[in-house]
Amino acid sequence: MKILQINSCHYRRGGADVVYLNTGDLLKQRGHEVFYFSMKDEKNLPDPYAEFFANSADTRNLSLIKKIQLAPTFIYNREAFNKLSLLLDEIKPDIAHIHLFLGKLSTSILKALKEKKIPVVATMHDYRLLCPAYLFLDGQNKICEKCVNGFYLNCTLNRCSEGNLFQSLMLSADAYFRKYRMNPIDYIHKFIFVSDFIRKKHSSFNPAYQPREKLLYNFVPDLDKIVPTSIKGDYFLFYGRLSREKGIDTLIKATEKAGIRLKVVGTGSLYEKYIAASYRNIEFLGYKTGHELSELIRHANFVIVPSEWYENNPLTILEAYSHGKPVIGSAIGGIPEIIDEGKTGFLFEAGNEPELIQKLLKADQLSEVDYQRMSLAARDFALSHFHPETHYRDLMNIYAELV
Repeated sequence: MKILQINSCHYRRGGADVVYLNTGDLLKQRGHEVFYFSMKDEKNLPDPYAEFFANSADTRNLSLIKKIQLAPTFIYNREAFNKLSLLLDEIKPDIAHIHLFLGKLSTSILKALKEKKIPVVATMHDYRLLCPAYLFLDGQNKICEKCVNGFYLNCTLNRCSEGNLFQSLMLSADAYFRKYRMNPIDYIHKFIFVSDFIRKKHSSFNPAYQPREKLLYNFVPDLDKIVPTSIKGDYFLFYGRLSREKGIDTLIKATEKAGIRLKVVGTGSLYEKYIAASYRNIEFLGYKTGHELSELIRHANFVIVPSEWYENNPLTILEAYSHGKPVIGSAIGGIPEIIDEGKTGFLFEAGNEPELIQKLLKADQLSEVDYQRMSLAARDFALSHFHPETHYRDLMNIYAELV
């Protein structure tokens, strides 16, 4: 089968980008012809069809005048439409699988796919089709569902995009364009939801998703090759993007008060703030990947996922389980679906610092026997729910319904 994978960036920047590239690798390993369409970027992985990628512009670092000039492209990228149309004529795929596309590639790619009569599957990694700012967080970092009735100007009024008025206004405009001119639900044939929480959230906002919805958890590549360990480490580990929705502020405060050792891996908008401060028991290690990151996971006690937004199916938890590491996670979004309280880890109320302290101390004081039992349960959960073979089988069933 000829399969086109589409995503706004062609390198491993965040979780959705990792899933996009992992999915392509999985399909190629099973003998399919896989093609990619994305935006041009100096950090991109090499691709034989990179000439067809659309030009990229990071509007966040541009002047206000330049941002205003690029506003129409943010909402409807004509170049992405033209480039994708040319690529489709060149490769003639059987199906297209979309990941992140709004705000860069834009809905223009949906029109190109429809004109060429290509069946379309889209994986929902976030809530962009429901919430203009995609996180269900307002400018004060509080859970917000005010746009449920389609009054997307709330995003601007509450400055939901990192407190930035212009960015919030652009997101509101984009949401209204999709509502009245190009609604993705009219162009996408199947929606893959990576957690039951996000599936139910979309269906509750708009029942039209129900006939086209499929639940499919993310997967861990080469899961069988990962050698797990049930040895209790001497530090806790957080790794991921250091940004407002990840709950890192709550984690740092709780860790300081609990007096436990924490290693923090990752970069992001809050990174400079943290490394400028001084913490007696917390290390900030910056960006890590590959074997170095795997070793940090293997030698940890617990991995911590303290998210304060409707997190879906965090790769952090999947990878931790694969290494036999239990997880402490906030009870929000899709996280409670994959943390079995007391068996594969512990849950706490998102943003609840005292409860997080309690769970950190409880985890730290586990006996070796109890820890080993939890470690084995975490690994078993990964094998049952995140195996690449299972994922491939279910993904091909979804494709087969359309091709």
